[in-house]
Amino acid sequence: MKPLIGISCCVKLFGIVGMPNHAASDTYIRATDQVVGGVPVLIPANGEKADIQTLLARLDGIMLTGSRSNVQPALYDGPPHAEGTPEDPKRDGVTLPLIRAAIAAGVPLLAICRGMQELNVALGGTLHQRLQDLPDRIDHSTPMQPNARVRTGKAHNVRITAGGWLHRIAGTLDLPVNSLHNQGMDRLAPGLVAEAVAPDGTVEAVRGMFPGFVVGVQWHPEYDWETDPVSRRIFEEFGAVVSARMNADRSAAAD
Repeated sequence: MKPLIGISCCVKLFGIVGMPNHAASDTYIRATDQVVGGVPVLIPANGEKADIQTLLARLDGIMLTGSRSNVQPALYDGPPHAEGTPEDPKRDGVTLPLIRAAIAAGVPLLAICRGMQELNVALGGTLHQRLQDLPDRIDHSTPMQPNARVRTGKAHNVRITAGGWLHRIAGTLDLPVNSLHNQGMDRLAPGLVAEAVAPDGTVEAVRGMFPGFVVGVQWHPEYDWETDPVSRRIFEEFGAVVSARMNADRSAAAD
């Protein structure tokens, strides 16, 4: 039996009347199907209606997705967003308590882009809202290109922490990554350590110092796991941890 992987959704407006839908990109579904080896289960962005304990009782792992929307600044005592900045309070209302509960329960957690920012905020960290507006920072935002290869291609390298989780699976201290974000880490939350930083000092990957698997990357490995071996290994490692925990739980239940 395959593990169930919860994938966080956003509230997005579809159709000619702008009907709210709960959605996650197909890239996360495909990575879960084809690399993680799990069954993707979409977690709706239903805010306070989310039953966190029921989700955790049934899910074997959680993948927090990227999004165009930004985490609400009030959740980390930041200044209001600039007018027009997309937010998704219903998603925030699910993911932040889900993160804290998942870590407490030891449910493996892989956080990607916005997901890594949620992870930091959920544990008490803060965010920069627009890295490109800060002195001595590079522009990490999505290139406005219709060509997907340009839009999601490698944008800069990251310097990997020697001896860390990412160093072990990447086998290098210098890794090229894509870059599609405006927000970025400011103060790192207690319990998180940096696994990689960009040339401008922006934290690009983190690991949780907790008993279970808690990893975040600021880039998007779901875009290029078919061609990039490190992107593929990130999902393979997550899948191996999830399967091992699921099998251990079932063995314990059978005893």
